[in-house]
Amino acid sequence: MKSKHIKYFTDFKPEIEVKSPGRINLIGEHTDYNEGFVLPTAIDKTITFKLLKNESDTLCRIYSETYDSYFEIDLSEISISQAHWENYVLGVVFELKSRSGGFKGFDCIIESELPIGAGISSSAALECGLALGLNELFELNLSKDEIVFLCQKVEHDFVGTKCGIMDQYASIMSKAGKVILLDCKTQQHHYINASFEPYKIVLLNTNVSHSLADSEYNSRRQECEAVVTHIQQYHDRVESLRDVSLEMLQNLKSGFSQKLYERSSFVLEENSRVLTAAGALEEGALENFGELMYASHKGLRLKYEVSCPELDFMVDFSLDYPEVLGSRMMGGGFGGCTINLIHKDKVTDYVTAIKFKYKEKFGIEATAFIATPSQGTQIKRL
Repeated sequence: MKSKHIKYFTDFKPEIEVKSPGRINLIGEHTDYNEGFVLPTAIDKTITFKLLKNESDTLCRIYSETYDSYFEIDLSEISISQAHWENYVLGVVFELKSRSGGFKGFDCIIESELPIGAGISSSAALECGLALGLNELFELNLSKDEIVFLCQKVEHDFVGTKCGIMDQYASIMSKAGKVILLDCKTQQHHYINASFEPYKIVLLNTNVSHSLADSEYNSRRQECEAVVTHIQQYHDRVESLRDVSLEMLQNLKSGFSQKLYERSSFVLEENSRVLTAAGALEEGALENFGELMYASHKGLRLKYEVSCPELDFMVDFSLDYPEVLGSRMMGGGFGGCTINLIHKDKVTDYVTAIKFKYKEKFGIEATAFIATPSQGTQIKRL
């Protein structure tokens, strides 16, 4: 079958191929933009980019094979689009052009095997894969660290999500068979062997994405910043919640609402869970690791209030199954996936059971896949 891109490109012979992975985060949710700790890794599902220079100084042509969607960019006039997904591409192109006069027109075909809205950061994979590919295509000589922060800036300025660096960092820096203990304040990181045998990492997708996800994500960040602003009146060295202790928070809690106390105490507790979980993984204490996953979900559900009935159902369902060591929501919240540690011999039976009950309750088909810790973004010249 002929590729659909022939409607837009003729004689397409790419110079560069990029495979940019999605990511999972085993524990440490909503901590990255508070300069805390996270435990992510790339997975074995990717977005593929094929790129070549064209003959134009200013015309860029982008085609998504997956969604049969095409648009063009004029490098002399880049502005935010009404089509949400285009802004990830536009932002990357804008940021790269602003850093180099050698950046010119290109053609790009994108094909994705990442489900949108599942909490596996298809957006970061899109940004990072394109940025690294164009960096190579035009020999811009930006480092991987520079690409991470460039892509974070795209999220902030072109997409409007005030994210931390976890997604971009994991997409670019991951190693096969490892997870990354990442300090989002210093960018120091430590690779840990992702040895979960005899358990598998299984993602269960609720296939819902509630409309308030983006706005509530930014609201949570604002709430955390409000607590920091108050504490800074008494502790001038505090720059983020990373610099706040539980004792400090409790001593000053009369200065802000109970809701803000719950938000910020969750972040502090989650940071502690990440460090404990990293130690448990290094020691092979998988049952302890699973207990920390459940504790993380409880905090996200009750204190940070970013879960939803569909996610809670999936986590609660697992509690009756000893073959599941841990389960929690993953990502920004209000939909997407749960991440689960399930005994490899029981994965098929468990997935069948939960899909049946989930469909019975919500009328929605859940989907599932095993996620394998994998290599970060890979580039090759063709």
